[in-house]
Amino acid sequence: MTTQGPDSGQLLINNCFTTLNDPRRTTRGNIKYSLEELIFLTLSAVVSGFQTYELIQGFGEEKLNWLRKFYPYKYGIPSHDTLGKFYSRIKPKEFAKCLIEFTKSIAKHDSKVIALDGKTIKGFLTKDGYPLHILTAFCTKNGMSLGEETVEKKENEITAIPRLLDLICIKDCIITIDAMGCQRAIAKKIRENDADYVLQVKKNQKTLLENIEDSFSVKKIEVTDLNIDCGHGRIESRKCSVITDLEFVDAADKWKDLQTIIKIESKVYFKKTKKETISARFYISSLSAEATLLNHSIRSHWAIENNLHWNLDVIFKEDHQDKRNKTAIENANLIAKFAITMLDHEKSMPKSKNRKRQKSFSSDTYRELILKV
Repeated sequence: MTTQGPDSGQLLINNCFTTLNDPRRTTRGNIKYSLEELIFLTLSAVVSGFQTYELIQGFGEEKLNWLRKFYPYKYGIPSHDTLGKFYSRIKPKEFAKCLIEFTKSIAKHDSKVIALDGKTIKGFLTKDGYPLHILTAFCTKNGMSLGEETVEKKENEITAIPRLLDLICIKDCIITIDAMGCQRAIAKKIRENDADYVLQVKKNQKTLLENIEDSFSVKKIEVTDLNIDCGHGRIESRKCSVITDLEFVDAADKWKDLQTIIKIESKVYFKKTKKETISARFYISSLSAEATLLNHSIRSHWAIENNLHWNLDVIFKEDHQDKRNKTAIENANLIAKFAITMLDHEKSMPKSKNRKRQKSFSSDTYRELILKV
């Protein structure tokens, strides 16, 4: 086994996964593969484009000599059945904490804006017949998942959001949430944790929405910010208008530290069709009337859709996986998020994630660059 330096990925894994309970310790018989061996094999395979247990096993068999640079793999590569049993028993919340620590140790962490949003994994139902819905806290600047919470059967994101906020450090951050999270209790919890909120307002808060619309009809707009973005065959302009006069907002004092109401007017011109779409969205915030900051924070929120959920759907094909165990699917979701972050942070080859994954399989050196080993 090759000796690694103090900053090696091997030692980082050893340090970051010490708190992860190995469920195999409760079973009889010898344990052929260490917890670190199973996890390192899986992470290496997934960043290289292999996600099913069979393909992870196949990757390991192809790359056994390389894997042995870091761990002994005395008994060779574990079977796909061994991998499946392992990930169906590891507790996702414990695994999430360890993966996040591992990611933080090798990727720069800047969590000024944290977006909270949920994604339903299609094609899978729990034993009770409910779809698996996972709520994620996502650092929009560097594409890092900071934590996640499973939305249990009969509940919704409203009850899961406070649990997720308890799992992560949000001090001095800006928390953005779509209309589902526009609740007084959630705003209060965010402020009590020394963070600011930007919450979208829709018809689920009908009176509040009407109050904001009325305010923008008659009240003076104090500051504005205009952002124009070109790319992907379209030109988008986003005008952010801010009002601090809350006279028309009923029970404004019930929203903890509410300072501003915001209107985002978006115009998108499609070059190919020469058509234009116009839309308006409304928000409330504990932030002061800093239009540029508010415009940036609201725009940043969509990174969780465009950079995380899209990648999970299209690149990692999460909705079409063959796993049928709820725990295993939750753990696969965590591993995919880890891989997305690591692929994003590898900047030496400015190519798509699919191209990076392809090169990661063909080049041991490039795989080591991605995993920082």
